[in-house]
Formats: sequence, C-alpha cells, structure tokens
Amino acid sequence: MSPTDERIRLAIVDDHRMILGALTEWIKSARDIDMVAAVPSWAELLAHPSFPVDVVLLDLDLKDNIPISVKISTLKTMAVRVVLMSTYSEPNVVREALAAGALGYLVKTEEADMIVEAIRSASRGEAFISAELDLALNSGEIGGAPKLSAQERRVMALYGGGEPVKAVAFQLSISEETAKSYLKRIREKYRVAGFDVGTKVALRKRAIEDGILIESDGPRAL
Repeated sequence: MSPTDERIRLAIVDDHRMILGALTEWIKSARDIDMVAAVPSWAELLAHPSFPVDVVLLDLDLKDNIPISVKISTLKTMAVRVVLMSTYSEPNVVREALAAGALGYLVKTEEADMIVEAIRSASRGEAFISAELDLALNSGEIGGAPKLSAQERRVMALYGGGEPVKAVAFQLSISEETAKSYLKRIREKYRVAGFDVGTKVALRKRAIEDGILIESDGPRAL
C-alpha cells in the first residue's frame, strides 16, 4: 500500500484505557497518520499542548455530561474533523451527532483497517459510517439504493468496471484486505436494501443502474 503524501495529525479520546491502548497500537501501523494524543477525557484533549489536530477519534459515551453536539461544535470552530465511536448507540443519538457535524461513526467492534479508513475519510472531508450502524439508520428504506460513502462508490466503480480486488486496492492506495472489507460492506448494504449483488456481474449491473458506472465503462482509474 502506498500511503498518501499528506500526513494526518490524530488525537483519540476514550475513557476505557484498554480500548485507548488498543486503538493506539492499531493506528500506529498506518504510516500516513501521526498519533499526536491519546487521552481519557475531553478536558485533557483541549488542554493537550499539541491540540488542535486534524482529526479526533472521539468516544460518544464519555461520562462527563457534556452534550456531544457541544463537543462537535467546539471542534468544528477549530477546523478539527470528528469521527465518533461507541460500543452501541440509539440511531436518533447518532443522527443528532451527524447533524451536528461529525464526519464518521464507528462501532468499537469495527475492524482495525476500517477505523483507519474512517480517519482518512474524515481528513478528506468525507463521511464514513460503520456498516452495522448504517444498516440500522436506513433499515426502513427498503427498495431504494443504499447510501454509499465516496470511497465505497470508488471501490464499486473500479471493481464493477472490471478491476480485480488487488488492482482496486493499488489504485486507491489501500490494502487488499481493506478493499475486500469495502466490497463486503457494499454488498451488505445492497442486501438490506433488497438487492443481490453477490456476484461481480450483479454488482456491475447495479452500479450502472445507480449511476456509479456508465454502461461503456471498463477498468479505469478514478
């Protein structure tokens, strides 16, 4: 995998120290992300000498009685992008957080590759929602095309255009495992929406119908 040239300055806030430690170790392997701070509280984030950063990975369930909308608004005024994490959450709470300006939302059981991709997406100003939560948020929208992130659309376009997974990963500067995880997320979203895209042919057909590909498209870079 080729890392992007621009490095991302990241801070993590989580009051579960084991999770904080595990996240720190996972993210250290991403060569385009600089771990600037890993702290257990909101107050320690704001007081950290290296704050503000580019992206904050923020636990939604910090026990400090500060509304998440206030935290997100504070970070937005400093041009800091926010990815939220939680062990669980009510869809209405998540909608409120996203409406306040969070760019990502992950459940803490998400794979390490996807956590890193969420950070990268936020640094580009793109939304990234945990597949599990996306299904919960949109569970009533059967029959319509699912909401795909910008990166998911890129993966679907390249793969549906005929590229093998390895080439998709190379062109998007992600690992092959991450590309496979994206395809798994895409297929699950379509399954819940009522569409079977289990084969490459079916996925290509759906990509054309949803405007992600035009019918004449073959393998191409985005």
